[in-house]
Amino acid sequence: MTPEQLFDLLTTYAHSQGMELNRDKTFVLDILDGLLRNEARYGYRSCPCRLASGVGEMDADIVCPCAYRNADVSEFGSCYCGLYVSAEWNEEKIAHITVPERRVKKEVTNGHS
Repeated sequence: MTPEQLFDLLTTYAHSQGMELNRDKTFVLDILDGLLRNEARYGYRSCPCRLASGVGEMDADIVCPCAYRNADVSEFGSCYCGLYVSAEWNEEKIAHITVPERRVKKEVTNGHS
């Protein structure tokens, strides 16, 4: 799958969730390329904006769409990485602020974080 193909799929998915993809397509394609690289590397599409451990169970909360997306979009109009956004965010009706990290840092065990 290419970033462009994933873009088409996620555009439809985002709309089904009452969201949109960031209107900056170049930015979005870069994020999607990172998702696909992580899928090739780890076997799952972990958020490219966060450090994955490579252990699926430990990274389940950051598999896109991450566990924090809905709360981020609801509160800030954008998810942490800026892939999923509200229509108001895309239309610049709300401020574009840095979304704080909600993920709690995981303990390091057996060489995995």
